[in-house]
Amino acid sequence: MRQSRWRSMTRNGRRCSTARPPGSGRSLGDAAVRVEHVGSTSVPGLAAKPIIDILLAVPDSADEQTYAPALEAAGYVLRIREPDWFEHRLFNGPDTSINLHVFTVGAAEIDRMLLFRDRPRADDADRAAYLQVKRDLAQRTWRHVQHYADSKTAIVQKIMARASAASQQDQHG
Repeated sequence: MRQSRWRSMTRNGRRCSTARPPGSGRSLGDAAVRVEHVGSTSVPGLAAKPIIDILLAVPDSADEQTYAPALEAAGYVLRIREPDWFEHRLFNGPDTSINLHVFTVGAAEIDRMLLFRDRPRADDADRAAYLQVKRDLAQRTWRHVQHYADSKTAIVQKIMARASAASQQDQHG
């Protein structure tokens, strides 16, 4: 029941109002500094694979003992550890359609992910352009999901450039 409620919340594009990923209970405490729904399922009207991406910002993602045991107790499984890329950690589950991305508060990748999420939410043209590329790519067969992701690079870069320009204009305007 809890998972289906989370899915309906995030498919409608609303932010998670809790300070913890679904299923983690209250056990993360102060370790969960920020929780955001990111990825295509966070953008209303955008086609998406049935995978929910969640961003979890913690004081120090390299210090796994401060958050990983609580996540693992809730059924999450550490799948990827990338110390050379913003100390990124990726957990799956407890429903395997959840990717929980863990970063240290202040990591530049957090801002990038949120900027990219927010642009198609706010700009119909960018959402439509991204949707068209995703639909075109979905018609292909991919041996590795990374090849699909890499094929979106050009449109992602264009959207990010416009998002960055708009953000700078908002700050100075």
